[in-house]
Amino acid sequence: MGNLQKTGALGEHYVAKYIERSGGVILDRNWRIKEGEVDIVAKEDRLLLFIEVKTRRSAAFGNPLEAITSSKALRLQRLALAWMSVHGVWGSEYRIDCVGVLLGKGESVEIDYRKGVL
Repeated sequence: MGNLQKTGALGEHYVAKYIERSGGVILDRNWRIKEGEVDIVAKEDRLLLFIEVKTRRSAAFGNPLEAITSSKALRLQRLALAWMSVHGVWGSEYRIDCVGVLLGKGESVEIDYRKGVL
């Protein structure tokens, strides 16, 4: 696994823990079909959460959330609908969230969680 994949996996790990501490349940991680991948699928009460995580080791190239374009957000929506269809929960309430993770020196982690980006 290259450095970028390790950084991304570490960011997703921190976000999954954040969701669990907030009372959410992780249903799926790195769910992939040919159209793309959903980093994390979680459930908060009856609401399904489809979460895109962008992780950086510094803010030198800007906020991690700046990497999530409107076309990427629309693709996430299509992936969310596909996930619900495949898992037999079509018609469930859902939300698309994006999370920026900034990994600082040592154990420093900043999580910028944005709910309902669409």
